[in-house]
Amino acid sequence: MVKRRIAIIPARGGSKRIPKKNISDFNGQPMIAWTIRAAKQSELFDRIVVSTDDPEIAEISIQNGAQVPFLRKDFADDYCTVSAATTFALQQAMEYWNEEYTVVVQLMANCPLRTSADIKSQVAIFEAKNRTAQISCFEYGWMNPWWAATIDDIGKPTQIFSETLTQRSQDLPKLYCPTGSIWISTVKDLLTHKTFYSPGHTFEPISLQSAVDIDDLEDLKVAQALLRVSEY
Repeated sequence: MVKRRIAIIPARGGSKRIPKKNISDFNGQPMIAWTIRAAKQSELFDRIVVSTDDPEIAEISIQNGAQVPFLRKDFADDYCTVSAATTFALQQAMEYWNEEYTVVVQLMANCPLRTSADIKSQVAIFEAKNRTAQISCFEYGWMNPWWAATIDDIGKPTQIFSETLTQRSQDLPKLYCPTGSIWISTVKDLLTHKTFYSPGHTFEPISLQSAVDIDDLEDLKVAQALLRVSEY
């Protein structure tokens, strides 16, 4: 069976913590350009679609080689899930081009350090293992969640996992955090469940650098630092 893949890059215009985040400058280019380039260089996709409600984001996306045949009129507020927005964009694309796709890959515009090699590796694993939904994740390092605690008004901690407090980190199971870098689903499952967290979904690790998800200025500083290190 021939695989037909579509990449959808959600990029709404109403970001609050970093205004116009998805087209803000990142190392001399609009942030979204990094994701579009990685998708194009992977050479995996029949369509690379940016789903946005913002004409400026649409124009910059087209200039960088993505397709924006329609603006998003629904699922563009602060409360809807990104899965819902991607599902809606997928349905729009299928109707607009009168095409069927096998696999949909969601690539968040605020993950600029994910590469074409990352995309190819994640898609290859997804298809080789016949998965129905796969979410990229990274392994926690020095920030060990097993030792997490809440702190009250006077600074007294309450351990979340009190049973692991006295154990060495090397003796504890590895923990992983999802990242918006690369989410993959069969089209059938996404249209049925309207989420990448569908029954039977899996996590697939990627590097910390490729996983960086920029939501605020601190995240931006981390991403810039990792980029500088990678260039040496």
